[in-house]
Amino acid sequence: MLQQYTKEFRYNLQLAAPVMLGMLGHTFVGLVDNIMVGQLGTAELAAVSLGNSFMFIAMSLGIGFSTAITPLVAEADGESNFRTGKSVFKHGLFLCTILGIILFVLILLAKPLMYLMRQPEEVVLLALPYLDLVAFSLIPLICFQALKQFSDGLSMTKYPMYATLVANVVNVVLNYVLIFGKLGFPQMGIVGAALGTLISRFVMFAFLWILLRKKEKSKDYVVRIKFFVLESAVIKKIISLGFPSALQMFFEVAIFTSAIWLSGILGKNPQAANQIALNLSSMAFMVAMGLGVASMIRVGNQKGLRHFKDLRRIAMSTFLLTFLISTFFAIVFVTLNQLLPKIYLDIDDVNNLADNTEVVSIAAKLLIIAALFQISDGVQVVVLGALRGLQDVKVPTVITFIAYWIVGFPISYYLGLHTAYKSEGIWIGLLAGLSTSALLLYMRFNKLTKNLIVTKA
Repeated sequence: MLQQYTKEFRYNLQLAAPVMLGMLGHTFVGLVDNIMVGQLGTAELAAVSLGNSFMFIAMSLGIGFSTAITPLVAEADGESNFRTGKSVFKHGLFLCTILGIILFVLILLAKPLMYLMRQPEEVVLLALPYLDLVAFSLIPLICFQALKQFSDGLSMTKYPMYATLVANVVNVVLNYVLIFGKLGFPQMGIVGAALGTLISRFVMFAFLWILLRKKEKSKDYVVRIKFFVLESAVIKKIISLGFPSALQMFFEVAIFTSAIWLSGILGKNPQAANQIALNLSSMAFMVAMGLGVASMIRVGNQKGLRHFKDLRRIAMSTFLLTFLISTFFAIVFVTLNQLLPKIYLDIDDVNNLADNTEVVSIAAKLLIIAALFQISDGVQVVVLGALRGLQDVKVPTVITFIAYWIVGFPISYYLGLHTAYKSEGIWIGLLAGLSTSALLLYMRFNKLTKNLIVTKA
């Protein structure tokens, strides 16, 4: 019985590994960014956290919307329908470009909100110039996402990984020379980190475009595109899938962003500790996201073939694999919760010894809670991927809203600001929201796939 699921592990990992490595590489750069910025002080680290909180919301909408491309391309690929696949790619890239520009403008308009959020003044002053540059990087990032989701839909998951890794190397090098003023460059502090991010995202987009033009399977899709010859039916189809998907990711990212803001109300040290714990948990989450993409691709392929029993079995195998891997990360966080936060700060800095010690203490406690929600977070994202592969997006959108904002956020708000739990209380709310989401999404998938099998029979 178990073997029918475990036999899919190898192919699931082959498909997901490039996505995982690309996402982990991207998150690793965030880790390096935070470590570099952390050497400047806790205020600078908190400022990057505050600036990125706005970016996370915008990115969630852009990346979430772009995921509509993958199941549509995967279904067309399963049906060997080149014309439909190319149409989805063209329209998806067009819509993502427009969305990237809109999100950039909205971030600029939202900057004054920082003064209304009860954040430390020194943190806000540092965050404003940082946000200008990283906001502009949304345009190449969302365009890259369109290329990535298309490539994933063709099961060509390794090429976005290559582009991400190249861009990450560029980002690390630029961060080093621009943050600290090395090799004759001016010392720009956290603005240097933002500039490195901006340049690397243009590199990432250009590199993937060149790769896809050279590959036999994808080149005919990405050349001779009539970019402004559009069909309203295809636009409506992508929007009907992309908008709910964007909301799903927005609801989850927004509750993590609210954790950043609530931590800022508690002070710069809780905010810095939150950033450390969030960055570490994000690295584990990227592995689950890779499996979520694999789940979406494989379910999309099986939907195109109308092999619903195989669809359910393959999806269940990704759920089981994700559960096992997430449990491993949970054990790592519990075992190393005191050690991992020290990577981010200069513990030997006598002038900031008290601040750094407090940040490490808070982050260590948060990692215990993060260990618990790794499993819930992993399961919910891979089940959500399977539902997207089925092109079921509306009910999951309602589920994610209820889980994060009816269940999770009120708990975070009350325990974080009105009890002695403080930072830990904020993360207990995250745990409650993720666990609710995982349970309800699984129930939804279980019901839909059983109905598909019965209907076909």
